[in-house]
Amino acid sequence: MFTGIIEAVGEIAAMQPRNGDLRVYIRTGSLPLAEVKLGDSIATNGVCLTVVELPGDGFWADVSRETLAHSNFAQASVGAAVNLERAMLASSRFDGHIVSGHVDGVGQIVEMKKDARSISVRIQAPDELARYIAHKGSICVDGVSLTVNRVDGATFDLNIVPHTAAETIIAQYAVGGRVNLEVDVIARYLERLLNAAADHGNSGGITMATLAENGFMKAK
Repeated sequence: MFTGIIEAVGEIAAMQPRNGDLRVYIRTGSLPLAEVKLGDSIATNGVCLTVVELPGDGFWADVSRETLAHSNFAQASVGAAVNLERAMLASSRFDGHIVSGHVDGVGQIVEMKKDARSISVRIQAPDELARYIAHKGSICVDGVSLTVNRVDGATFDLNIVPHTAAETIIAQYAVGGRVNLEVDVIARYLERLLNAAADHGNSGGITMATLAENGFMKAK
C-alpha cells in the first residue's frame, strides 16, 4: 500500500522488451535504498513495481502486459522522469490517501495554466472512471495524491501548489500528455457493496439513501 506522497523523482534508465512485456531499470535519485530488498514494492508513476534486481543506484522491475495495457508505461521512453514512493510501513505516519498502486486507466492533460503561485491542471479521464471522481475527493495522478477541485463529466481540475510541483514531475507536464490515474479505492468498494445489495434485493443492505443520510454523499 502507498500514500501518494512522493519521496523522490527518478528516471527510466533502460527498457528491455521481453516476449511481449517489459523489464525496466529505474534510476532512483535521492530515494533511500538501504532498506529496500528484492521483492519489495516501489510505486513508479503510481504503478506498483516489484524490485527484482538492485544494482546500486536504482532497481530493475518487470512490467506485465496488463500494466502496459492500463498505464502510460506503453508510451514511456528512456530518460523520462518518474515519481517514486516506497511501500508504506505499518509504523509509518499516514499522509495522502489510500493508494494501491493498481492504475485504473490513463488520462490526458487538456489544459494547464498558472493560478497565482499554483498550477491549475485539467485532465480528461476515461469515461468509465468518471463515476468514481468526486468534487473534493481524492485521486492519484502518476502516483501523487491530489484533491479534485472541480468535476465536469469525465473532466476534472486539480490545483498543484508550489511544493508539489517542485517535488514531483507535474511541473514537466504539457497539454496532450498522458497520466496514470488511480481512483479512490473506497469509491470502488462502495460501488461493489451497492451492486451486491441490488443483486440481493436490498434486504437490509446499503442503499444510496443510507449513504446520503450518513454523510457519505450529497442527497439529491
